[in-house]
Amino acid sequence: MASYTLPEGFSDFDMFAFGSALLVGGLLGFFLNLISVVAFLRIREMQTPNNFFVFNLAVADLSLNINGLVAAYASYLRYWPFGSEGCQIHAFQGMVSILAAISFLAAIAWDRYHQYCTKQKMFWSTSMTMSTIIWILAVFWAALPLPAISWGVFDFEPMKTCCTLDYTQGDRSYITYMLSITVLYLAFPLMVLQSSYNAIYAYFKKTHHFKFNTGLPLKALLFCWGPYVLMCTYACFENVNLVSPKLRMVLPVLAKTSPIFHAVLYAFGNEFYRGGIWQFLTGQKSTDKKK
Repeated sequence: MASYTLPEGFSDFDMFAFGSALLVGGLLGFFLNLISVVAFLRIREMQTPNNFFVFNLAVADLSLNINGLVAAYASYLRYWPFGSEGCQIHAFQGMVSILAAISFLAAIAWDRYHQYCTKQKMFWSTSMTMSTIIWILAVFWAALPLPAISWGVFDFEPMKTCCTLDYTQGDRSYITYMLSITVLYLAFPLMVLQSSYNAIYAYFKKTHHFKFNTGLPLKALLFCWGPYVLMCTYACFENVNLVSPKLRMVLPVLAKTSPIFHAVLYAFGNEFYRGGIWQFLTGQKSTDKKK
């Protein structure tokens, strides 16, 4: 058996507990989002420009689930087995997944606004162009902390079994990078979600037909990512090493549950998507309205 040294502040039980949380969350999210992806690919009626955003969100979340499962595996080993290059790849892949997923949340909110409020039709050219831009920008911003550029730095999280943006540095490089992605990938998406779903709520209230809870998407985003982003922002101004290592691990583990919420809210809870999932799983067409 390989020897290992436990990271400071963690016991064998802590490693097992965090690894189990990552494993359960990763497997559940992977299973739900895999169904969403395969259903879209298999059921022709689902393949619409609107549903393409939901499909891409599920792909991004599948990638984040894989990232979490790798961390779970390393947590059970009690050490990171893939070396420093593996750490960089792991952090980069996770960052691409996160940035793309949050961007598609905003794209779906914008699309839903037009579906329900303006009744404007989404075209494949628009959907594919927006999706391509989202993925390119996610790769671009995720690549900046890699050693070739080093705007921000990727390194191990406190448990030393997964890698992410190193928020312990607190230097100018980290601060400028962190504040930039906070504005672009949290503040701006939050504005899009709030404005879009507020307009949809007003429409539902006017028609007296509430098709879904318009408050849940924003609440889910804040619940999963709000605490983690607050910690990373706090690290811009104070020494985050004074915060308990266990607390600093709880927050990213919580954030990695976001694919579960996304699958439930945007695929299984979407009137234009869940019918195709039902047809894929049972072979029977749902009575839900298709679009």
